[in-house]
Amino acid sequence: MLQSALAADATAIRSCLEAQITGDLPLHAAMRHALFGGKALRGFLVMETARLHDVNPSRAVFPAAGIEAMHAYSLVHDDLPCMDDDDLRRGQPTVHVKWDEGTAVLVGDALQSLAFELAAHPEGADTSEARAELALTLARAAGKDGMVLGQALDIAAETASDPLTLDQIIALQDGKTGALFGWAACAGAVMARADIAPLAAYAKALGLAFQIQDDVIDETGDAAAVGKAVGKDAAAGKATFVSLLGLEGARRRAAALVDTACDSLSAYGEGADRLRDLARFVISRQS
Repeated sequence: MLQSALAADATAIRSCLEAQITGDLPLHAAMRHALFGGKALRGFLVMETARLHDVNPSRAVFPAAGIEAMHAYSLVHDDLPCMDDDDLRRGQPTVHVKWDEGTAVLVGDALQSLAFELAAHPEGADTSEARAELALTLARAAGKDGMVLGQALDIAAETASDPLTLDQIIALQDGKTGALFGWAACAGAVMARADIAPLAAYAKALGLAFQIQDDVIDETGDAAAVGKAVGKDAAAGKATFVSLLGLEGARRRAAALVDTACDSLSAYGEGADRLRDLARFVISRQS
């Protein structure tokens, strides 16, 4: 059930993005390369929370595509030699490897701009107030107090004299990973002008569980199966959830967070069952 819903939404999101990127220059080809191949979990959160609030999927797909563009931008820049210096992403060469560093920088720039265009798209949320709030909150989630801040803290940790504490890692990941999850999970309520509090609580637990599972995969996964390099944090001596909690301790923490995420949805009853299934999927995935 969840897998078919994920696949259907990913297809709809891809169609929306393809309609926005129709050029045949290297920039456009590289943008498409960066966007496709993932699970579109953040876009699914937008679509599913929109359904939960009776928002038409034909409207929700625009902000859903927007968050996938924002996430793709972050990955393109994160893979650059000046940051994580990765050659592989989603089983394919990273943008700067397949093209060049200059193209990768411009692809990230263009994807970030596209994200805001889609969040505020006139065919998206059906009121100007909702579109403005989607764009404003996306800027906050992605910027100096959200994802970019998390990335900056991550870079600083690489040269810090002491490894990060557990609380510091949680704060780092709350920005780097959690901020975009939070925006995506609240988008449906924003479009419906409804209370975002239950979905914000769900997303906070979900985003942290996701990152813990990423650390577990980095410790136990195979690069060919994962589609990117593994073990880099351990090799660099960086503190992770696994290094601080142990493998089984990290898994237990992730499972507890999933319980918290699911409990946060109690007000929605059975209507939120797919969101609960997504939380359980997040800590069962191997890539």
